[in-house]
Amino acid sequence: MTLPDLLVSAIALVRDRRVLMVTARGRDVFYMPGGKIDPGETPAQAAAREAYEEVALELDPDELVELFEVVTQAHGEPDGRLVRMRVFHAQTDAAPAASAEVGALHWVTTAEIDRCPPAGADVLRRLAASGAID
Repeated sequence: MTLPDLLVSAIALVRDRRVLMVTARGRDVFYMPGGKIDPGETPAQAAAREAYEEVALELDPDELVELFEVVTQAHGEPDGRLVRMRVFHAQTDAAPAASAEVGALHWVTTAEIDRCPPAGADVLRRLAASGAID
């Protein structure tokens, strides 16, 4: 039996050639601010909601621009279960802040790629290839 793909959305907030990533409380794995797309939500609406829930950023889903979709093995899931992560460019001058579900915020370059699960590592590689981050 094949497990259904995990459908998630995330934001890429880039400043000074670094992208915002977070760690969950008590864990040291870096991941993109984002999460599962709820029934009835568009991927952009999910990205905006998760950005608010995780890093206290109020983003307009209509202003988010989809950059790409990452499809890879889902972190912490059985072999063969894929995550399909739609990554949206977020633009705001507001300061992100860690929510109750987030342990800490990190401004990351490809130097930290070994601290990321497969999807996050793929995002870092793609952002670096586009010239957005170091």
